[in-house]
Amino acid sequence: MTDTNPRLADRSVFPDPVYKETVLKPLFDGAKTHHIDGFRRIDRAHLVMLVETGILDREQAGKIATALEAIDRDIDPAKLVYTGEVEDFFFLIEKELKARIGVDIAGRLHTARSRNDIDHTLFKLGLKERIDALMVKARKLLDAMIATADWEKETLIVAYTHGQPAQPTTFGHYLSAAIEVLIRDIERFAEARNIVNLSPMGAAAITTSGFPIDRARIAELLGFAAPLRNSYSCIAAVDYTTSTYSAIELMFLHLGRLIQDLQFWTSFEVGQIYVPNALVQISSIMPQKRNPVPIEHMRHLASQTFGRARTVLDVMHNTPFTDMNDSEGETQGMGYEAFHSAGRVLDLLAAFVAQISIDPQRVADNIRRSCITITELADSLVRLEGLSFRQAHEIAATVARAVVAKGGGLSDDGYEPFLAAFEELAGRKPGIDKAQFAEIVSPEHFVAVRARFGGPASAPMADALAAYQEKAAAFARQTQENAAREAAAAEELQTRFTALMGVA
Repeated sequence: MTDTNPRLADRSVFPDPVYKETVLKPLFDGAKTHHIDGFRRIDRAHLVMLVETGILDREQAGKIATALEAIDRDIDPAKLVYTGEVEDFFFLIEKELKARIGVDIAGRLHTARSRNDIDHTLFKLGLKERIDALMVKARKLLDAMIATADWEKETLIVAYTHGQPAQPTTFGHYLSAAIEVLIRDIERFAEARNIVNLSPMGAAAITTSGFPIDRARIAELLGFAAPLRNSYSCIAAVDYTTSTYSAIELMFLHLGRLIQDLQFWTSFEVGQIYVPNALVQISSIMPQKRNPVPIEHMRHLASQTFGRARTVLDVMHNTPFTDMNDSEGETQGMGYEAFHSAGRVLDLLAAFVAQISIDPQRVADNIRRSCITITELADSLVRLEGLSFRQAHEIAATVARAVVAKGGGLSDDGYEPFLAAFEELAGRKPGIDKAQFAEIVSPEHFVAVRARFGGPASAPMADALAAYQEKAAAFARQTQENAAREAAAAEELQTRFTALMGVA
């Protein structure tokens, strides 16, 4: 009996037209958009290493080097249209090499490597470049926040808890809290870069190679700190991706909280932050409106960045511990959008923080109406009158209720209720007179006496700002060192590669 099932007599030719349009073409377009320079550097560095280890002779390498240079000169990647003649960009370059110098010589470039280690090296090169660029922007934001915190270190504001006025502090002290989070976020980002900065080249498909390759040398030529040790890890452990996007996710989750406060503080009802005209849009119909629209853009862009980073992590979830397409071209390209929106937020927030100011009259009015210095009255009664804190707290609460009911302020309207509450609850007259009472409940005194480590008073703030500036300087030095290492590697690679062309 003859089986007539056409599927068992497969005469199809790769690639299937639908597969070509839905998978291969998008991957090809992504590679030519994002990874051209990486392909070029990997080919050249691998070629140099093959010669230095004696795997390839200099005459053969010279022909390959000259052909690679000609391909770079003759082919404009932006004009390439995927036809399906080759599977991907890697095979396009190999096809061009074969056409120029023959199959035998061209095929030697791929000795002791695989698309597996090439791909992960490409992605790491792309991430390092983007991390470094974003780190510069994060540092500029940090510098702007430190400068503003220093400038505003004595500027009073209302601090809120649970959406309600809580205590007075300074704008510098508030920003310092956000500065410390940003410093930790930058440190997490720097540690992610350290994970990215280990070269997979030489792992080949999974297990390295029987050829005497020098993995450390190709890592050096490509600007990596070192090769990643375990070769299986090179093609399976995509924690370089997850660490990078986890760091982005956390940074923009945290910045989003700061941005949300800026939105609240610029509302008409609070109004303690003034946004200059350059960062305000007017209404098309309501002439009285001053809309601080940049805050909304920062907020939604921070959320978009968070969401894009989270999506990359979600794609990695429950994937096998092996080389797999889930972590590769299209996922990497999708993740780059997180870097793009992240950079926009950092630039805009740095400009915004540098230009906003505190409205002292609104702050004074809100402090007066909310009685938020009342905690210091309770504390002072413990120190000056020898009361327990709970008893002092009850007296202070009674005073606050009376002042709020009257619609007044503690300094002007609080002393009489204080005398009555103290005598009733303590059973005697207080030793605090009216002038001393007014000083105790003033916001300036409230801040000044909070001189403990991390507090808003002058001494701890000076120490904190010095520490932040030292951290910022360390980040700047690390950025410069990274840039210098990358430049030196690029220069050496170019020198070694050019020398090979002289042999051809």
